[in-house]
Amino acid sequence: MDNEQEIMTVSQVAEYLQISEVTTYKLVQEGRIPGFKIGRHWRVRKEDLREHIRKLQHGEHL
Repeated sequence: MDNEQEIMTVSQVAEYLQISEVTTYKLVQEGRIPGFKIGRHWRVRKEDLREHIRKLQHGEHL
């Protein structure tokens, strides 16, 4: 079993993408990075993020 986190925090997504937490939070809030809220906290599924990156690499505008 792969030991990577399946669900990522905004902080983890920011580190993964090498961008600031403020920018990451804004992109998730705007729906430009796929995420969901648990209570007041945003979370991102790693596989959703990878798929989103694949689409961006292929020139799809989301």
